[in-house]
Amino acid sequence: MALRNAVMAALLEGEASGYDLAKGFDATVANFWTATPQQLYRELERMEAEGLVTARLVEQRRRPNKRLFSLTEAGREAVRAYTAEPPGRPAVIRDELLVKVQCADVGDVEAVRAAVLERMEWATAKLARYERIRQRLLGGRSEEAYFAEAERIGPYLTLLRGMSFERENLQWGDMALRRLDQRAKTITQKID
Repeated sequence: MALRNAVMAALLEGEASGYDLAKGFDATVANFWTATPQQLYRELERMEAEGLVTARLVEQRRRPNKRLFSLTEAGREAVRAYTAEPPGRPAVIRDELLVKVQCADVGDVEAVRAAVLERMEWATAKLARYERIRQRLLGGRSEEAYFAEAERIGPYLTLLRGMSFERENLQWGDMALRRLDQRAKTITQKID
């Protein structure tokens, strides 16, 4: 998937400056796609040159002027065409933590434990952030009412997937820590 598709997905929420888009990327598509602010700005420039987005200048008194981007009809058509294409292959996990866990039997087990704990802290923080976004989207409604009334349900569905992913990270982390501890006790008993 190209970054442009994730940018177009984020712009479906409405007009945004490059700065706001970079900042808000965490709240819209970051649970399944990440990008640096520089990558976003470069992509917005290319998309504007291709007619997928338009920008308008907003003059500000005490801050630098900013450009607000929105999807053009060509951009919306590109979204429709993109969603009609079959998705690519499922994502492959490329995670340095898993390489470290793979080496735990001969490596520094305490450092691996600390890395697993850190990942669990990140997952906990992301879950809390996602839950705040979820509550904001629901606006006091039940999920059923949201699905029946909301103009767009895609952001909520992807948010649920991100929440599920982080819950699974916590579940795996708990299990990995238990097994690492169990293994350490077994080795200690054999030495004694």
